[in-house]
Amino acid sequence: MPQRALIEHRPYLLISLVAAVAYYVFANYPIGEVWLTPLKGAGVAFLAIYAWRRTTGTDGLILVLVMALAAAADMALIWDFETGGAIFFVSHLVAIILYLRNTRDSTSSSQKLLAAALLIATPGMAYLLSGEIAVALYALGLGLMAAAAWMSRFPRYRVGTGAVLFVLSDWLIFSRMGAFNLAPLPDLLVWPLYYAGQFMIATGVVQTLRGERPVR
Repeated sequence: MPQRALIEHRPYLLISLVAAVAYYVFANYPIGEVWLTPLKGAGVAFLAIYAWRRTTGTDGLILVLVMALAAAADMALIWDFETGGAIFFVSHLVAIILYLRNTRDSTSSSQKLLAAALLIATPGMAYLLSGEIAVALYALGLGLMAAAAWMSRFPRYRVGTGAVLFVLSDWLIFSRMGAFNLAPLPDLLVWPLYYAGQFMIATGVVQTLRGERPVR
């Protein structure tokens, strides 16, 4: 990425990081949902703005929509878990479209097996942790998203891994619903894993669409 582009566009990533860290710090403070809601949404919302500023074309617009929906879901989760989950499910479906539009030309058998494992294990573990069919159905969309990301032409070390971090974050959320007590891991890791995953996905897709080398 050219020096001038870094100066002009990295602030959106910096603001995103600052907002995400601030939410993690203040999430357990009694500052109220009215203040936490925009703070939580800002982390991924600024990733959407970054994608909007750094890409063109249909794939870029799809990525912006994925991130915008995720930001809306982040905020909705504070007020209603089911509504937030429904918006995230739509975000996953849109992300699947993006990844299927950008499938990898050739994939090894081991990578195909890993994608299949993500597809099967994601809803299976979600049901095991939560004991809820509805959660497993949501996680099927999550698993499809992760598998499609892994099979896409976008860098696996960034986009594929980011999708896996998203899955791990949701598994920790689901563990709060069932008989498996993983405390204090959910409180400590749900947000860092989720945000890191979204950050890796957004930057990895943007840099691939622009034909740039990753920022070091």
